[in-house]
Amino acid sequence: MRLRLLFLFAALSLLTLPLAGGAAAAQDLQPLEVASKNGVHIFGVEMAVTPEEQAKGLMFRRELPEKQGMLFDFHREQPISFWMKNTYIPLDMIFIRADGRILRIAESTTPLSEAMVPSGGPVRAVLEVIGGTAKKLGIAPGDRVKHPIFGGG
Repeated sequence: MRLRLLFLFAALSLLTLPLAGGAAAAQDLQPLEVASKNGVHIFGVEMAVTPEEQAKGLMFRRELPEKQGMLFDFHREQPISFWMKNTYIPLDMIFIRADGRILRIAESTTPLSEAMVPSGGPVRAVLEVIGGTAKKLGIAPGDRVKHPIFGGG
C-alpha cells in the first residue's frame, strides 16, 4: 500500500512539473513565426489578451526558455508603452503592426526598470522574448510575423 501511494505521489508530481515557476504548460503555447533575412523562426507563445494578463505579463518570472515568449494582443493599433517593473529577466520587446510587420524592437530591456519603453507608433501587438534573441536571429524592423491575430495565420 505504501509503495502504491509513493508511486501515485511521484506520478502526480511529474504531471504538475511543467507548471512550476509560473511557466506555461506546452499545451498553452501557440505557434508564432517570424520571417527574417536569416529564415523563418518559430516561437511558442503565451497569449496576454485581457487587461489583467497584460498587466502581469512576464513579471516575477526567473527564466524564459529560448524560442518561447509572450504575445500581447491589444486588438487594434495604438501607441503603447511597456516597463520592466517586477520583471527579473532582460527581454526583447518586438512591437508589431496590425499587418504583422515589425515596427520597432527594444533589445535587452533592463530588468526591474520603471523606465517606459514606447512602441514608437501604433501597434497591434508586442512579442516579448528573452533578451538578445532578435540580434541573435537577425530579426529586424520590417520583418513579418505570422500568427492568427494578424490575419491569415
